[in-house]
Amino acid sequence: MTKSRWADGRVPGRVSRVSGRGLRPDGTIAREGALHRVPAAFVPVVDAARARIAEVFGDGRLHSAYLYGSLPRGTAVPGVSDLDLLLALRREPTGADRADADAMQAALDERFAQVDGVGVLLFSARTLLSDLERHDLGFFVACLCTPLLGDDLAGRLPRYRPTSLLARETNGDLGRELAGWRERAAGTDAERRALARLVGRRLVRTGFTLVMPRWGGWVSDLDGCTEAFGHYHPERLAQMRVAAAVGRAPRADPAVLALLLDDLGPWLAAEYTAANGEKAPRP
Repeated sequence: MTKSRWADGRVPGRVSRVSGRGLRPDGTIAREGALHRVPAAFVPVVDAARARIAEVFGDGRLHSAYLYGSLPRGTAVPGVSDLDLLLALRREPTGADRADADAMQAALDERFAQVDGVGVLLFSARTLLSDLERHDLGFFVACLCTPLLGDDLAGRLPRYRPTSLLARETNGDLGRELAGWRERAAGTDAERRALARLVGRRLVRTGFTLVMPRWGGWVSDLDGCTEAFGHYHPERLAQMRVAAAVGRAPRADPAVLALLLDDLGPWLAAEYTAANGEKAPRP
């Protein structure tokens, strides 16, 4: 595994000072995770994931691999948290690549009781470095992902600040997502449970980025996002706490989904567009 660096050439583990709001001394957003923060119970999971990625995609397809979410932040809870991975490929992902990733997800999920689900995102390195994705997937890799394998793409991306542009490009498409989520709410209990987790997390993090330019920093954990949001919108704090709760421990409750999809979600989408604008459309 190669040693990964920040865009300015410094080794991530040697960043000397990060503010309580996730910023470096120059006011840019610090990379939030590190392998040394992975809780001991999850170290075997991460080691197995690294080995499996190298085995499956180490045939020339893989440019680099990353871990993100609660594991590298050090906040993962055994039996509750999921394993989140991003693979940057040397070309655009194909159906065969997705099938290999799905098989890898299933194998890791079945093997380790510590994780409640495994997710693998696939993108080409070209897409992650593109101008269109500079303030969305590019930011995601540079600040929210922890390198596992390969040459870290963060060295080819800029430093980021908590601006309205970043808010718009990360979560400014909430309104477009709501209709599809409502259709999925009619599924099975298992499908509604998965949807509740997705929607809860997305609403909490969208609520945070709504206020991020005023709050002046970055946080990813659900409680931190919720409380930052509540400082500016106390009238919606109780609902956002419900979203955070189902984002952590989802349940197939139609009433909860209705609250998120028909009340909090539309309000948040309208507020977001008014404050930050809409995300640039993707192909």
